[in-house]
Amino acid sequence: MHLVRNEQIKLTGAYLNGAALAFLAVGVLAPVVALVSQRLDQPWLVAAIVPGCMAVSVALHLLARWFLEGLEE
Repeated sequence: MHLVRNEQIKLTGAYLNGAALAFLAVGVLAPVVALVSQRLDQPWLVAAIVPGCMAVSVALHLLARWFLEGLEE
């Protein structure tokens, strides 16, 4: 039964890590690329959004790692 539980834990960890990557791509990379390519007229918006999305991304990744600590041998 612990094999099923391990797979459920790994699936949850993978989902959370995918969400972390999505926050990184949409909330950090996209605004920075828009700013660099001069398609964004409000640099203060990037300064406001990027740190928050980066923090959410890191938090989700750390939560995924915490879930994986529950794996059984």
